[in-house]
Parts: sequence; structure tokens; C-alpha cells
Amino acid sequence: MSETQELKSGGAAVDRAQYGLAAFLVVVGAYVLYDAATLSAGFSDQALSPAVFPYVIGSALIVLAVLLAVVTARGDRPQAEAGEDVDLTGGADWATVAKLVAVFVVSIALIDLLSWAITGALLFAGCTWVLGSRTHVRDLAIGAVLSVGTWYGFYVGLGIPIPAGILDGVL
Repeated sequence: MSETQELKSGGAAVDRAQYGLAAFLVVVGAYVLYDAATLSAGFSDQALSPAVFPYVIGSALIVLAVLLAVVTARGDRPQAEAGEDVDLTGGADWATVAKLVAVFVVSIALIDLLSWAITGALLFAGCTWVLGSRTHVRDLAIGAVLSVGTWYGFYVGLGIPIPAGILDGVL
């Protein structure tokens, strides 16, 4: 039996991780409600206060946490996924995780210098390389199309000014 389970008096296993998730949802929901209470009133011509949406989200998180705790107390447990192409008995590939973290850290370090258009392409190509792709030119091309497309989507489509970095004047 794993560390996340303990035996109930009736012999049925209780998944303590579900209680942990319920507690986490309560904490997050309470923080969202607290943060909503500190928001300013907004403008008088607004139909709804800026705090309405956070109040709804915070309340929903707390209600979901209570429901999760109730079904867990009743003994309901989620079924493990029987992935057809995943070995559920194997451990995590920490070398791959470390390489992906390194790709993300390098992207974060270079984004101000190179811009999103270049860094996004490198991020995509780096992640595909770590995950096993060996078609580097195709990966860079796809990454460039995706990153330039998202740059234009934010800059032109949404009106969010994203710095062009060294491509200022080109994009």
C-alpha cells in the first residue's frame, strides 16, 4: 500500500491525497475570496463590481473542496488510468525533466535579449529535441511559424505590445 493510503476501520483504503487536494482547494479559494475583498469598488458605470468574478471562483473552489472531502469520506476513490501506451509501473524519467527545465530556463534568460519570436522557436525546437525528435530544421521552422504567429496574434490581434527585441523594425 502506498504512503497516500491508510486503512479505515472497515478495511477500505482511503486516499489521503484527495484530502490534501481538498485542503489545497480550500486554501486557494479562501485566498481568492480574501483578495477579492481587497479590490477597489471600480467605476460607478459598471454593472458588476470587479470583485464579482473572484468571489464566484473562490466560492466554487471551496464548494468543490467540500464535495471532494465528502466523497472521499464515503470511500470513493478515483480509478487509475489504464494507459495503453504508458507503463504505469515505471518511474519518472528525471533526465528528460531536467533537460526540459533547462530549455525553459534558457528561454526565460534569452527572451528579453532575443524577443519572443526567436526564443519561442528555440523553445519549441529544444522541447521537441528533448522529447526525441531528430528533424531539427523542420522543428525550427515550425517553431518560427508558431512563435511569429503568436507574436502577431498578441501584438496585432489583441493589442498587447510585446517587445520585438533584436527584431525591432523587422516584425
